[in-house]
Amino acid sequence: EVLRTLRVRLFGPAKELVGTDQFGNKYYRVPKHETRAGQIIPERRFVEAINRQPYQYEMGDFPTEWEAWIRKKRKDPPTIEEILRNENYREEMKQKVKDVLEKDKLLQAKEYKEGLVAEPARTHVEGHASAPYYGKKEPSPDPTSTASTFQPGSWMPPGSGGSHKK
Repeated sequence: EVLRTLRVRLFGPAKELVGTDQFGNKYYRVPKHETRAGQIIPERRFVEAINRQPYQYEMGDFPTEWEAWIRKKRKDPPTIEEILRNENYREEMKQKVKDVLEKDKLLQAKEYKEGLVAEPARTHVEGHASAPYYGKKEPSPDPTSTASTFQPGSWMPPGSGGSHKK
């Protein structure tokens, strides 16, 4: 017991294996502890991926339930049963969404055919939406005054009908 206490004081507590997911990734925690200098170190949670280096991790590499545990969004680690139950639920929902979209497409096609609904209009506009002259052939000339000579209201874009020049 004395050796364990000394080791914890010198190096902090050992990592504890909390669980393993269906892919073989191992999840650990290092409990909250106090250093020799009296500094409180909060609990740390991390994963040792079965076939990746930490810099290669991407969102979705681990079950969402384990991600939530690592990010401390949940207190207790998930069980394999919970993960599989949620996985089945997500698959069922994907299938339901697919079925609904398919049914909707068929209904739309039928309504178009019967003339109940108009086909979506297809518009063509020149230029790019981020361009300042979207939909026009050319940009309007920029104002020629500078910051020191500018009079508010003095510049009007061509074709705007403004005729009061100062």
